[in-house]
Amino acid sequence: MAIRICAALAAALLATLPGTASASEIKVLVTTAMKAAMDELVIAFERATPHKVNISFGPSGALAKRVDSGEAADLVVFAGGVDELIAQGKIASAGRTDIARAKIGVAVRKGEPKPDITTTDAFKRTLLAAKSVAFADPASGGASGVYLARMLERIGIATEVNAKARLARGGPDGMVSAIIARGDADIGLQQISEIMSVAGVELVGPLPDELQTVTTYVAGIPVIASQPEVALAFIKFLTTPAAAAIYRARGLEPG
Repeated sequence: MAIRICAALAAALLATLPGTASASEIKVLVTTAMKAAMDELVIAFERATPHKVNISFGPSGALAKRVDSGEAADLVVFAGGVDELIAQGKIASAGRTDIARAKIGVAVRKGEPKPDITTTDAFKRTLLAAKSVAFADPASGGASGVYLARMLERIGIATEVNAKARLARGGPDGMVSAIIARGDADIGLQQISEIMSVAGVELVGPLPDELQTVTTYVAGIPVIASQPEVALAFIKFLTTPAAAAIYRARGLEPG
């Protein structure tokens, strides 16, 4: 199955690139929530073309700040901030593309009982009963952490949960799932794609519908990009049906 997907990705990619494209290396800033899927997509891109992709992963808010401060990049993919940076003239409007979407889920360490989170009341009881709860530090700029801080306030349990919170710093080495896998928290709240990317962790399920949020990851090309044509080809590659299959396998939805 993986071989067929890679072959389909390669064919789709070749159709997007000019035949005379010379070898280039592009610098890409990508949200951590897309890391597992992006790792596969980059392999296919580099196999099908002479180009190389140098990716830096991190929380969406932190990546937006890096672009805003003038850091050079050829392509960005993160949640929020892209449209603001377009308005500021730091990302080109041409090429702006919705790439993938993610929901927030609940995680436990592999082998542990899965608590009831089917309703808002059940979810609240589960969090209140847990000895510790892990989620992204809102200050890190991660989309899930910012949302969860507000959601916990809205359902009236922020004080209790914050008192036993284990805050993740974000990025590939600071995911909520890693805290759960180590046994340093009972319950984790994080983007489903990130939960599924860490061994030793099990997805209980998504947040109840009335508490759920859908985060859209948007691609854009900074105006100071040195390789905008290759970046645009990579964006087109990320929106192929074969790429969509990888997103779904990694806990994301295309577009």
